[in-house]
Amino acid sequence: MSAPHHKHHDTGYKELFSYPEFVQQLIEGFAPPDIAQLMDFTQLKQHSGYYITPMFEEKIEDVVWSVEVTWEGITQEVYLYILLEFQSSVDHTMPIRMMHYVACFYSELLKQKVITPSQGLPPIFPVVLYNGAHPWTPPLDIFDLVQPTPPAFLQRYQPHLRYYVVDEGRYTDEQLGRVSSPLSGIFGVENAGESWATLQTAVDRIVTMIQADPHKERIDKVITRWIKRHLYRLDAEINIDQLTSLVEDKEMLAENLENLVQKERQTGRQEGRLEGRQEAEQRALESKRNAARKLIALTEMSDQLIADIEELPVEEVEKLRAETQH
Repeated sequence: MSAPHHKHHDTGYKELFSYPEFVQQLIEGFAPPDIAQLMDFTQLKQHSGYYITPMFEEKIEDVVWSVEVTWEGITQEVYLYILLEFQSSVDHTMPIRMMHYVACFYSELLKQKVITPSQGLPPIFPVVLYNGAHPWTPPLDIFDLVQPTPPAFLQRYQPHLRYYVVDEGRYTDEQLGRVSSPLSGIFGVENAGESWATLQTAVDRIVTMIQADPHKERIDKVITRWIKRHLYRLDAEINIDQLTSLVEDKEMLAENLENLVQKERQTGRQEGRLEGRQEAEQRALESKRNAARKLIALTEMSDQLIADIEELPVEEVEKLRAETQH
């Protein structure tokens, strides 16, 4: 995915999560149910734009909301820190980045005098929304990056910060089908990849979701903008400039997608794409093997740690070590 598209992609999601409905759909549909059930979503308040972190060069895409949670009879605010992670590959520094972002966020709350040190810090629920092709494999707590595992007397002095991952691409159609929300429809469109036939089905589903939503008109506008961005990103050869409402212009979009489906069947475009994808996967695998060979040669890391870092089976790393040593 080229750089401009990357930013384009992020911005589409950033707009979605500037609306409380989508934040609620994310937490209710994809976060642990025991957390979602405690939240009063009528009290959602947005806090985005609180800070930009200086440590990492890339512009981070994040949104921050607070929500009231009632636990054992006590109501308090919890901050939802949602990081939109749409790089094409998994970032293994995420536990360090997340600790840094949360620390910056707390510093900014103090600087803006939203809280004072004597009041203490508000609780936070950090969420990473990820849609890369490869499964999310980095540790979910920075403590798990500390190697070797410290002895018991040192463990209490190590950092701990756990975050929750919503890995879009790992949800099956069946799982998404059980979550009746426009956001789950969006995940379905993302997961349709570049098959126009699958995309057509996913778009039909999302229109049904919008029609059933209590905030139908607003949701329709927001998702229509997102779908247009998505189709431009896929280089769909259709004219959708006039598309202003998925519900109202349903027939126009359906006809356009049907033309793409017919063209796809005639040209066997999918086969060519599949071959291209397989070649790209092969190149990515070779690149991981080369990186693993360097770690074997230059560090004292264990095979398991190298396997975790490079997302390779440990048997593969053992094999590479044996080859390197010979």
